[in-house]
Parts: sequence; C-alpha cells; structure tokens
Amino acid sequence: MIRRIRHRHFVAALTTLTGLLWSFGASADWTLNMRKGVTSISQEVYSLHMIILWVCVVIGIAVFGVMFWSILHHRKSKGAQAAHFHENTVVEIVWTLIPFSILIFLAVPATKALINIESTGNSDLTIKVTGYQWKWRYEYLDEGLSFFSTLEAKSNQARHLRSGVDVATVDNYLLDVDNPVVVPVGRKIRFLTTANDVIHAWWVPDLGWKRDAIPGFINESWARVEKAGVYRGQCAELCGKDHGFMPIVVVAKEEADYRKWVEEQKAAQAAALQADNPDREWTKEELMAKGESVYNANCVACHQTDGKGMAGVKPIAGSPVATGDVADHIDVVMYGRAGTAMAAFSQLSDAAVAAVITYQRNSFGNVAGDLVQPSTIKTEYR
Repeated sequence: MIRRIRHRHFVAALTTLTGLLWSFGASADWTLNMRKGVTSISQEVYSLHMIILWVCVVIGIAVFGVMFWSILHHRKSKGAQAAHFHENTVVEIVWTLIPFSILIFLAVPATKALINIESTGNSDLTIKVTGYQWKWRYEYLDEGLSFFSTLEAKSNQARHLRSGVDVATVDNYLLDVDNPVVVPVGRKIRFLTTANDVIHAWWVPDLGWKRDAIPGFINESWARVEKAGVYRGQCAELCGKDHGFMPIVVVAKEEADYRKWVEEQKAAQAAALQADNPDREWTKEELMAKGESVYNANCVACHQTDGKGMAGVKPIAGSPVATGDVADHIDVVMYGRAGTAMAAFSQLSDAAVAAVITYQRNSFGNVAGDLVQPSTIKTEYR
C-alpha cells in the first residue's frame, strides 16, 4: 500500500515536472545547433558541419549497434564461448581502409572551406578593427572614416550594482553599442583585426568566423553579407575585468542606404574635428563640460560617479595623481599603468584627453585649479 502511494506521488511529480518543461519549451528557443548565418562563408561552414555531424551519427549508430548486438547475443548466459584466434588480416585491412576513406571524404570539402575563408583578395571595402580595453575602433580605410564603438549607455548603467535600473527593461542588454559598424549588402568586405593593449577576439556568429585581435599583429578575414539586418556579437577572448561589456553590432544596409550613412558620418566627423580643434585656446568651462562627458563615457565604470572608485580601483577624489603634478596625471591617462586595471587612453582625441584631466583635477572635491590645453597634448605627448 505504502509502495503504491509512493509510486503515485512519483508519477504525479514526474507529470508536473514534464508539464513545466513542456510549457517552458513552448516559449523558449531550444535551438542547439550552430546558426547558418548570413554570409557565404557561414553557410558553407554550416553545410560542412552538418555533413560531418551526420557521418558521425551513422558511425555511432553502426559501432554501438554492433557492440550492443554482440553483448546481447553472445552473453555467457546463452552459453557463448569466446573465440580463440590471434588476428584476421582481412578485418584489419577493412577497418583501416574504411576510416581512411571517411577522412579523405571529409578532408576535401574541409580544405576547400579553409582556403575560401582565407581568400581575402579582390575585396570591395576594407575595415580595420582594433580592440581596446574595453571598446572597439573601426577604421574604414577606403572611406576615410574612423570611430569608436562602446557599450550602449543604458546597458552600461544597468550592469552596475545598485544602479536602480532593471536589466529586463533594457533592450538587447549588453549586446548593444553606441556606434555600430555599418556594411553594405552584397559587397566583399575585408576585415583587418588587431589590438592596442591585450588580446581580444572579434566574433559575430552570423558572419561564420572569429578572429583574434593581437597587439602587433594583423589578422585578415572577409565577409559578404547577403541580407540586410542587425547582427550582434561579442569579444570572445578574456581581455580584462570588463571583458563582458564590449559587444559588437554589425548593421548591414542596402547600397543606397550605406552611401547615405557614409556621407552622414563624414559630415559628423568633420564637425567633430572642428569642434575639437586642439590648436585653439579652450576656456576652463569648455574643458569642464567636455571632460564630464568624456569621464561618463570612459571612466565612470571603474571610478564611479563620485570619483571614489569601485573596490580595488584607486579613487580620483583626493588622489595624489589628480591633485599633484599635472605631467604625472597626463602620463597615467595617456599610457595607463601596467599590472593594474588602468588602461591607456591615448586613443582619445587631444581635446578629450585635456578635458577629462581638467575635469578630474577640478571635481570630486579636488581643487587643483589648473587646466590642460589640447595643444599641450598634441605637441608634447603625441
């Protein structure tokens, strides 16, 4: 009786669990396979993957089928006796030729795919991708465009503890950026991948490949996106404490829309260069206003809004660097500190460097009272 009650409870629990899993599965994406992607490379890799997968499935069924059949039909309880022989030349030749033939069958398309992946010639557009802690820089070598791409502001705010922002309210949390890389549909694009500080890895699954970004080296890749849309990725190499906060967003546009975007970017870049002219004399108010913007975009993640810094990070408030010799302060911002989380920010414009140093020296209770002109950065530190 007790056993039947326990059995009934077990069946009820199992039924409930199955129902929960089924209801969850109805609303979740249970795709476990790799994606086909939107480039010829990704689709070629997917096809090769599926061929190899099914070959392995067939081999697995055959091997385990024979093994289980042998165990079942030649067990001791049926009176089976082990055969006594040393070798069988025919069997050994067969089980050598079959795997060899399978490897050759798979090696041919795999080699073709690898050659195709490395064939970066005759490209229509070249984009240089440089990894920084913790952002990406994109340089359109044929268009004369260059910009940085960092984690989108809402995601950046929500990721901090006690920020008061619910991550469920942030679209594409940790997978959105302020400046996506935009590419034209149907054109062969060559990507040159490198890094400024540590090893990063540029990875957008829909493109079908991943490339390491290594300081001092340039790796080549290519893609021809065949469908307009937004494709997201991330840095795939552990590059420091904010490794998880440097996403990648690729926006593929039709040719006309791409050309329009290029012209808009050129106009915006020209305006920004004019506004950030390092040769003019900047007022302290201008430097403070720009410095606050630069600080919020690049420094607040570690040093916090009050300048006191997160655990393990030296504060700016009352810091001997921010209140001492300005040359030391510039050196820290420009070149970072080896062995610490303080990365180099020499990639910022002369005006941005001068402004953020001025802001730090005159905020968070610091009263240095001095300022740094962009012309100083340009002439003495570049």
